[in-house]
Amino acid sequence: MHLFAPLTLRDITLRNRIAVSPMCQYSSIDGLANDWHFVHLGSRAVGGAGLVIFEAAAVEARGRISPQDLGIWSDAHIEPLRRINDFIHRQESVAGIQIAHAGRKASTARPWEGGGPLTEGEGGWADSVAPSALPFDAGYPVPEALDEAGIAATVQAFAAAARRSLAAGFRVLEIHAAHGYLLHSFLSPLSNRRTDRWGGLFENRIRLLLAVVEAVRGVWPERLPLFVRISATDWTEGGWDLEQSVLLAQVLARSGVDLIDCSSGGVIPGVRIPAGPGYQTRFAERIRAEADMLTGAVGQITSAEQADHIVRTGQADLVLIGRQLLRDPYWPLKAAVELRAPGPWPEQYQRAKP
Repeated sequence: MHLFAPLTLRDITLRNRIAVSPMCQYSSIDGLANDWHFVHLGSRAVGGAGLVIFEAAAVEARGRISPQDLGIWSDAHIEPLRRINDFIHRQESVAGIQIAHAGRKASTARPWEGGGPLTEGEGGWADSVAPSALPFDAGYPVPEALDEAGIAATVQAFAAAARRSLAAGFRVLEIHAAHGYLLHSFLSPLSNRRTDRWGGLFENRIRLLLAVVEAVRGVWPERLPLFVRISATDWTEGGWDLEQSVLLAQVLARSGVDLIDCSSGGVIPGVRIPAGPGYQTRFAERIRAEADMLTGAVGQITSAEQADHIVRTGQADLVLIGRQLLRDPYWPLKAAVELRAPGPWPEQYQRAKP
């Protein structure tokens, strides 16, 4: 097993173990994909990635991080996404999408515009939701604690998003349950202070994610893989941790999930994270070993040798590259040359192959 070995997930085979990590572009109007997304994502497929995962697509309008987020809450979103997918698949890459709800971290400005919470007068919205009425940080509005009807509607919104994703031609689906967004905020005792069946005990805090997985699996075909991205730890005492992540992965493995995308943090501000090259890889390694689950590694993976080592040593089955692929969309082609592996060079670029 190595970085350029194929990876088969149900009926889908990735040509290598390199995936484009979902990265928000904050470039949509009304949630619609446009030419920026076509070029941004299409170039990574041309660049040789086995899997191209589209950025977090909101399952409802109030679930966007920013007003410029990609959306999948309306049938109007399908055709612009399908146009991009058709191109990606013609490059022999596989298109995936991450479906998400920002929860209490919704309605913020784009990072280059400050990233703080927006008022309605600034183009934001006031109806953010969460497991408990606890704002994310100072200056954020107090979210509405979802009631039973709201929880049921959220589950159905994820299922409807999965149906639209299938109609748009995606072949991999990822549920976003990380980084302090809605599903993660139910998992973490730092943000979930409920005393009903949706809070308190571990079994209750994971209930919403399991309900979403079940609903999504009910409409997402058995032949297609389903991923879940989690924050493996909140990096603070009393929060969600790696031990709970292993237990969750064991449950998800029995629920139709094929791979855990292992990230971390995001549920509360101001946490000191010991970031560095491959700092989250150990989460993928432990979950893979103890949950009998395929995993994806993320976090400051920048070199071909580093990515190959992660796969060869069994730390993860898939390497998700983010910032390095923003710097260089053709990183996989260069990695293949460096590792002396058969590279996915397009015919149009063969004359430039070293």
